[in-house]
Amino acid sequence: MVLHSLKRFSCVGSLLAGLCATPILAADPEPATLDDLMRSAEDWARENLDPEVLEAFQSGDRQKIERLFRDLQTRFQGEYVIDMAALKDGVQTVLPLLEGYEETLPYAIWLRARLDYFEVADEFRKTTPAPRVVPGEPPKAAPNPSPTAERALWIRKVSKRPLPKGAASLVTRLKPLFIAEGVPSQLIWIAEIESSFDPRARSPAGAVGLFQLMPETAKRFQLSTRWPDERLDPEPSARAAARYLAFLQGKFKDWRLATAAYNCGEGTVQRALDRSKTKTFDGIATRLPAETQLYVPKLEATLLEREGIKLESLRLPVSKTPGK
Repeated sequence: MVLHSLKRFSCVGSLLAGLCATPILAADPEPATLDDLMRSAEDWARENLDPEVLEAFQSGDRQKIERLFRDLQTRFQGEYVIDMAALKDGVQTVLPLLEGYEETLPYAIWLRARLDYFEVADEFRKTTPAPRVVPGEPPKAAPNPSPTAERALWIRKVSKRPLPKGAASLVTRLKPLFIAEGVPSQLIWIAEIESSFDPRARSPAGAVGLFQLMPETAKRFQLSTRWPDERLDPEPSARAAARYLAFLQGKFKDWRLATAAYNCGEGTVQRALDRSKTKTFDGIATRLPAETQLYVPKLEATLLEREGIKLESLRLPVSKTPGK
C-alpha cells in the first residue's frame, strides 16, 4: 500500500513537473490553457513512464489535484473575485496531499502562499449582497469589491502576520540587488506574496522560485531555466525580478500598475487601460483578472506591515533610471 501511494504521488509529481516543463507556455499575452498543459503532460507521461506507473494516473487523488488546478486557473484568470471563494474548501483538502510528498511539495508551497486569496474572497462573499434575481434573465455575478474595500480588508488580514521562515536573512541579502537595479528595496516583499520566501515554490503554470518567474520572463532577463535553473537561486532571481519591475515602472510610470503587470502581464494591463481610457490602477482594477485584483492590495498591505510605507509612495533609487 505504501509503495502504491509513493508511486501514485510520484506520478502526480511527474504530471505536475510536465506542466512546468511544457514549451507551449507564453508569459504574455496569451497563456496556454490548463487543458493544453494537461495534454502536454499526458503526452510526456506516455513517452517517459512505464505502464504500471501510467495506470496510477487514473487515481482519485490525481484527478482531485488535476481538477483543483484547472479550477484555480479558471478562477484566477476570471473576472470575479468572489467566485474564488468556492475553491476554499477544495484547496484545504488538496494541500495536505501536496505537502505529503517531496515530488509535489513545491506546488504546495506555491498554493499555501495564496491560501489567503480564498479566505479574502470568502469574506467578501459573506458581506456582499447577492445580485437581484430578475425572472427570465440569467443570474448575475456578484460585483467585484472596490480597490478601497480590498485595501482595508487586506490591511486587517496582514496586520501582525509573522514573518515567513527565512525572510529576515533573505531581505537583508537581496535588498541591495534591488537598489542596484534601480528599484525600491521595499519591493523585495513581493517574494512574500509570491512564495512566502521559499525558493522551492513552483506553480502549475511553470513559474518558479522566490519571485515566481515564468520561463519566458526568466530568459528575457538572462536567467537559465535549464539545469541548474537559476530561478531557484535567490540572487539571480532577485536581479531578474528587479529588472522586470524596473522595466514595468518605466512603461507604466506607476507602481500599482507595474506590480499588477508583474502578476498578470503587461499586455493585460495595457489593454485594460486602453479599454477604460484611464491611467490608474483603481480605474481598471475590477476589470483585471481576479488574482490581480487581490494581488496588488495584498502587496500594498504587506508593504505597510513590513516597511511602514505605501506602495504609491515608493521612490526610485537615484543611481539608475528604471527600464534602462
